[in-house]
Amino acid sequence: MTTKHKIVPTAKQLSFQEWEFGLFLHFGLRTFYEGYVDFDERPMLPAEFNPKHLDCEQWIKTAKEAGMKYAVLTAKHHDGFSNWPSAYTSFSVAESSWKNGKGDVIREFADACRKYGIKPGLYYSPYDGSVDFYNQDAKAYDDYFVNQITELLTNYGEIDILWLDGCGSEGHEYDWPRIIGEIRRLQPNILLNMGDPDFRWVGNEDGIAPVPCWNVVDSTAISILTDEKNQLGDARWLPAEADVQMRSNWFYSDNDEHTLKSIEELMGLYYHSVGRGVNLLLNIGPNREGVLPQMDTEQLLAMGREIRRRFDHPTGTFEQCKNEGNKWIYTPEGAQLLDHVVIQEDLAKGESVSQFKISIITAKSQQLLTIYEGKNIGHKAIVRFPAVKVRGVILEIIESNGTPAIKNISFHHVGE
Repeated sequence: MTTKHKIVPTAKQLSFQEWEFGLFLHFGLRTFYEGYVDFDERPMLPAEFNPKHLDCEQWIKTAKEAGMKYAVLTAKHHDGFSNWPSAYTSFSVAESSWKNGKGDVIREFADACRKYGIKPGLYYSPYDGSVDFYNQDAKAYDDYFVNQITELLTNYGEIDILWLDGCGSEGHEYDWPRIIGEIRRLQPNILLNMGDPDFRWVGNEDGIAPVPCWNVVDSTAISILTDEKNQLGDARWLPAEADVQMRSNWFYSDNDEHTLKSIEELMGLYYHSVGRGVNLLLNIGPNREGVLPQMDTEQLLAMGREIRRRFDHPTGTFEQCKNEGNKWIYTPEGAQLLDHVVIQEDLAKGESVSQFKISIITAKSQQLLTIYEGKNIGHKAIVRFPAVKVRGVILEIIESNGTPAIKNISFHHVGE
């Protein structure tokens, strides 16, 4: 563990960890420019933005059906194009041919989220390639940053996450106390991943959390372009989130359908993120019509069905376990085939467990054998092992900072 004294989460951090699975949506002017990449120096014209059949409800209804709890949309990416009619730039939807310049993607997205009970989040790139004063006048750019953020956090109701991307900002000095102060003043309950973070980026774009992945850290990763870390000064509770693409591109492309991830790979990512106590933010780029592509939609819904198939119908539950000190003992009525144990710590008073093991009572000889040893449990540990018939399972906490508090355990036979 990072620290010996207990650092505890806020209520909103605990809520964030309960969300587990969210939809990332990269959509904007770049959607209409095939083959363009981050920091592309080729010009783009706002007039080209024209998603004639934009359907944010289709995005969010799909996310809901897949079991996702939140969604994060690019309000402004590195290119600087604003998906809302910002008063502070001409590089926005107001200058597009879409709805004769009267459209507002953020409005339609936020309304769809509220209709389907999905938590709305907005991505905003601090780096901006569309304003010439970004590298010339830091104060002028801070003003611009604050003005745009004020629009986003004033005009669309409560926003649950403001996802700030450090990519491109390496070496740039922002007036973070001013910027974060305004954000917190406008929306005190918002969750941030930079500046004064409430959660942190896992540190890669592969959707994979390391082992162990503690909730308490004293530094955070900044950008895919640097190994430099942001030193926090003190250890803080900052749950991690892993982001990853459904295809090889963040934004829609005509040429990457063949890179669509299989259900096998998507479930692997689920185990490497949610199964390690980390939120999974899975990206799909809406297409030029303004809808999620059919292949991506079908794959996301199939993933949701597979998650439910594996974990919604446990063969044994927490209520069937007997607690004896640092052990939780499950003894079903007859021998049972198992291949998963899912464990959750009660994190309200901090993270305790730093080493645990799972043992089984074998079906024939009724011997006690250890089949798994792990480190952190945190919000959730999904423990997968080759199927074995058991007469009992014992979760034993080997090391903990204080008395361990287990909130839930479930036992599953998932099969191939």
